[in-house]
Amino acid sequence: MSKKTDKPDLDAEKVSPENTNTPTEAPPANTPEADKIDIDFSQGLAGFLASNNISIGFTSYQTGRLYLVGHGADGKLALHEAVYPQAMGVIGDGDRIYLGTLTQIVRMENVLAPSQRANEIHDKVYVPRNMQTTGNIDIHELGIKGNGKIVFVNTRYSCLCEPSVTHSFKPVWKPEFISKLAPEDRCHLNGLAMVDGHPKYVTAVCRSDVVDGWRDRRHDGGVIIDVDSNEIMAEGLSMPHSPRFHDGRLWVLNSGSGELGWINPADRAFTPISFFPGFLRGLAFHNDHAFVTLSKPRHGRFEGLALDDKLTEKDADAWCGVQIVSLANGDVAQWLRFDGAITELFDICVLPGVQNPITLGPQSAEIRDFLTIEDPQW
Repeated sequence: MSKKTDKPDLDAEKVSPENTNTPTEAPPANTPEADKIDIDFSQGLAGFLASNNISIGFTSYQTGRLYLVGHGADGKLALHEAVYPQAMGVIGDGDRIYLGTLTQIVRMENVLAPSQRANEIHDKVYVPRNMQTTGNIDIHELGIKGNGKIVFVNTRYSCLCEPSVTHSFKPVWKPEFISKLAPEDRCHLNGLAMVDGHPKYVTAVCRSDVVDGWRDRRHDGGVIIDVDSNEIMAEGLSMPHSPRFHDGRLWVLNSGSGELGWINPADRAFTPISFFPGFLRGLAFHNDHAFVTLSKPRHGRFEGLALDDKLTEKDADAWCGVQIVSLANGDVAQWLRFDGAITELFDICVLPGVQNPITLGPQSAEIRDFLTIEDPQW
């Protein structure tokens, strides 16, 4: 990361006030995302984030937003959102956030020094500094390799890729059952687990090698693949998503059944620990808690799965939101819920050591005049 001055030239008035659900650049009033969105959350959520010294970031491609949720010095929950077209995979930490969008991979840098605050309350301001254009390849989840390079799931072409200096993308791996690179979303490759700075596991809805073939295998065609060996690590899953390696276990969301669980290495069976009232995409961990994003099942594509029967059995409606569960017992510790125009989320990340972050959307009014200067070397 480039060196930053201890006192960058920050104009606090150019940073939007926080603790608001007003996007940095509101969409036209006739679009669904402009409609009213209601937000509810558990009473202990702000305290939970504060006690763990974390914030969270999550995305919604439906509304084209990156959401950042932290906690203020007043003990209240702080939520900020910014417009990023078709916001998808997100990863980050206290210094940097990477985000996949409709046509780009965005790198955002925190421009504040540890002692600085924007508007006297924000400890992080993530500003987009690089936007690598890929075109519309349906970017899903992202990872950071040990050498600092980005690797991402190219769902449209059924492969893992790195950004290219001259081209839309550089393929680095594809499943053995995919016979050629074609813009056909054959198996719906979607999730990526990094292990020791290396892409290790991926999820796919099925092993189809024909255009759009995954839609006919949603119920039990799902697989987890070892990238190194091309071995099928688990199968018979329903629309699996977001594999993660945490605390010595391979975790995954069995989205079609609304369950979080892990893969037992003895028999490679899926062992669920929690059921969630929603279609699951996006999984992150912090210590002994899992952070999961829930969506309301989309009409047509994600209906008719085991999730529907479980919701009926439990007399429950599907959620759009975030639930934080204890890995010790599978119970929900904290939650945040959206109602109204927003019905789908995608990915989530934990930002350790971050209290109250914001980001400036690339098309926002603020970013035109929000300037920082790197410490000169003369």
